[in-house]
Amino acid sequence: MGVREDARYGGIDLTPWGKFDRGQRAVYPLLFHLLDVAALAGVVWDRYLTRGQRRLIAAGLGLPLVEARCLVMFIAGLHDLGKLSAFQEQEAHPWARVSDTLRADTRNWRRMPHERASMHSALHLLAEAGYPADTSDSTGVLVAQILGGHHGRFLQVDIDGAAKASRVNLTLGGPAWQDLRRRYFALLRHLTGATAVPADVSVPAALLITGVGIIADRLASQRHYWLPKAQAPAFAAAEHYAQAVRDAPALLEQSGLTRITLPHTPFTRAHGGLDTPNDLQASVIEQLAPAVGERGPGILVVTDATGGGKSVTALEAARIFNASGDTAGILWLLPTMATTNAAYDVLEAYVAAHRPEHAPVSLVHSHSYLNTAYTDHRLAAHEPSTSDAFWPDEGDVDTPTGERPEERVTVPDGWLRGWDRALLAQFTVATHDQALMAALPVRFSALRMLALSGRTVIVDEVHALPPFMRLMLGRLLHWLGALGCPVVLLSATLPRHVSSELIRSYLDGAGHPHPATAHLDCHPPYPGWLYAAASDASLTRIDPAAAAAHADRYRHRADIRLHPVRHPSCTDPEDAPARETRLERITKEIAPVAESGGCAAIYCATVADAQATHEHLHAALDWPDGGPDGQLLLLHARLPGHEGEALTRHVRTALSRSGQRPKRLVIVTTSLLDMSLDIDVDVMVSDLAALHTLLQRLGRLWRFDHIVRPAWIRRHGRPRLSVLAPTDHRGRTLLPPAWRVLDSPFLPLATADHLAHRHDGPLTLPDDVQHLVQSVHGDADDLATTDTVLHRSHTLHRTRQRTEEHHSALHLVPAWHDTLSLSDLHRQNLHASEAATRLGVMPRRLLPVYRTPRGRLTLDAAGTQPLPQQRKPTTAQTRTILQHTLPVPAAWVADRSRRNQVPASWRTHALLADLVLLPQDAEDPAQPVRFGRHSLRLDATLGLVHTQA
Repeated sequence: MGVREDARYGGIDLTPWGKFDRGQRAVYPLLFHLLDVAALAGVVWDRYLTRGQRRLIAAGLGLPLVEARCLVMFIAGLHDLGKLSAFQEQEAHPWARVSDTLRADTRNWRRMPHERASMHSALHLLAEAGYPADTSDSTGVLVAQILGGHHGRFLQVDIDGAAKASRVNLTLGGPAWQDLRRRYFALLRHLTGATAVPADVSVPAALLITGVGIIADRLASQRHYWLPKAQAPAFAAAEHYAQAVRDAPALLEQSGLTRITLPHTPFTRAHGGLDTPNDLQASVIEQLAPAVGERGPGILVVTDATGGGKSVTALEAARIFNASGDTAGILWLLPTMATTNAAYDVLEAYVAAHRPEHAPVSLVHSHSYLNTAYTDHRLAAHEPSTSDAFWPDEGDVDTPTGERPEERVTVPDGWLRGWDRALLAQFTVATHDQALMAALPVRFSALRMLALSGRTVIVDEVHALPPFMRLMLGRLLHWLGALGCPVVLLSATLPRHVSSELIRSYLDGAGHPHPATAHLDCHPPYPGWLYAAASDASLTRIDPAAAAAHADRYRHRADIRLHPVRHPSCTDPEDAPARETRLERITKEIAPVAESGGCAAIYCATVADAQATHEHLHAALDWPDGGPDGQLLLLHARLPGHEGEALTRHVRTALSRSGQRPKRLVIVTTSLLDMSLDIDVDVMVSDLAALHTLLQRLGRLWRFDHIVRPAWIRRHGRPRLSVLAPTDHRGRTLLPPAWRVLDSPFLPLATADHLAHRHDGPLTLPDDVQHLVQSVHGDADDLATTDTVLHRSHTLHRTRQRTEEHHSALHLVPAWHDTLSLSDLHRQNLHASEAATRLGVMPRRLLPVYRTPRGRLTLDAAGTQPLPQQRKPTTAQTRTILQHTLPVPAAWVADRSRRNQVPASWRTHALLADLVLLPQDAEDPAQPVRFGRHSLRLDATLGLVHTQA
């Protein structure tokens, strides 16, 4: 019997099952699921993949586009072929419906993960169809590995061992099962039209094909899709496939994956009312467009001082890259959750300004549920995919007060809200970590790579990446170069050697090895930009006249004053003369603000320093207009999530370009407000930090020209950043013990030394920025030789950098041209929740709760927000619980007991199971809770207070 007969009614055995619903006792034929996935893969090709992705796959297969599409559909459909095996026995009800012929021919089959069974069984069927399958990098083996990777990990194919035909046939059933697998294979090939045998399967193409298969499988596995088809099945395979092809576009549309093209929009409307582009932005618009039109995508590095309009420049560059038609969409990567939340608002406004019919903008970081702007009360409105549902399916979610309406065209659809699927949205804001995991051997890294490659990737605040993360970024850029993905790097303080390394990594992936680009001058002008084309590694720079005009427009002077102070951790000898303490200096700087008005920011090195500073200023200064409440704010990372997000949003609004500026506002904060926040303050005080960090903070002093500042501030004539350098009684810089674990001690020590020996005149910005950055963060060897302490610290700093790079390299996936087998990309069994994208960061989520006299747990001391303890939390309760959590170092809660465990009903929820409870006495909430040597308590004003015995 041939494939035409198999496609008709009664032509082929449909009794093996692929999906089973226990509640409805519904059984869905395996062949129908395979055909569903094949049909959906075709629509994913047509409506989700960009032109550039389709061309890359076709080139990687050595086939025309039409034949490549058919082959992708065929490969996607084969993904579950291995379920024709002992898998069928795992559910009694559907197994009983399998035909007697098959049930009688199991022989001595053995249970095997079905993705591995698919890989092994398809390997020999592919060989029979003419696919070479004799080496690990042969076409048939690579296609088989794509099938094995549909559950997120590429598997090793032991051609002469476990994957040998004789062993596979012994393991996966008798001749009847072997024959049915062969017939399913042939039928899929016939219906999808995949008759051409590819000349090759490149590694980048294999990744994208795997990602397409994963998307199609997940869409087809949604219960609301397949259950009605199971209850009213088609009579034949051809009939079912024809209906699946008709149904697929609507399912993709419902998922929110369909690509859209933003209509042309005037610059002023697209960018929130900016009248015209500045000189930097205008140069990108005028010079980059013809360069991209002639040479295609590449990597653009933009360097400019804080406040120069880099974000708008990046969005304009993305528009130019996407206009070529090879990409569609934007992925904007930032270092912290606070900066991603701010950028989400910017990107959402940018997309909405184009007035598309529907264009989802997703926010992807580990705690995006804290962002009220992104809160989607339809989280559980659609049934989750059967394969990975993190949120329970509840229908009792009310719209929280103050939320934006669900009709917003930028609200992501329910399917896109899945935690590893949100990156697939066409417009996305995410933390660096979410993208860097694509360069690690984590599950579904192929899906991440597919999500990254179809749009312009903007990497913001590149200078903020430590060596550990920077090496990951280099490997990620290598792969993005291989995938033809345009990239924009943004930084205000990027050392020249770092920009060169990152550009060369991208070009290496694009086919230009490091030796071939060693002669290139890859240093971008400052301020300015440099563009390197992926096609020929040619370089284009900003026109010098435009760079000079831009520098002239934003040129201003500012002071950085270094104040030696005594930190509380330093005890002077009894005979040492009294000297100014840290809190005394802060009080002198802030007293005029409290008395006469203005907006000030105090950047503290640690949360403990911020808490002590807030307490001191609250008591030491006279606060008019009703006292310090509302005028003195404390913002740091150890506030409950909902409080921190609300405070951050309040600060961003009050101090924004168009916000209602308060008469008096003092913000005591940590590095939380360091980057990518468009805010302006009149007065700034900062603990000693690395020079690039101080320059970032300086960019928020007198940022907006139109602000009318208090008279006492205007008398200064120019902005002034006061830097508090902790010293010992001899005047030597002495970092407090708690500061030394934050970053390499060399950077703040070198900064203090450089500022102390610098002439007393003001800085000229942006002219002086690159020289300052190079002095400390670039060529610091000369600076290190000026002092023995600095020299020793510099040696340790270099050692630390090399150690970080070594630890980072241990887990990176290989370069694409070093990947002989797809299993090389998953040499380690690393789960995304365990992937280290930041060295030494092991946070735990702490949930402060209160225990009432009756033993009930509540979220507030008054007992008005009881927690569900005997039943699973609803979606609304889950969100509320998570919004009350906060991060703490794992060491603080390592010595925990049963009282710190979540209720048993929470332990099956992926986001609640690992929470650590902080059970405080509702009648005495000031009493700390002990975790061995660590004591913790949640203060209503200070946030989480930590003490250590």
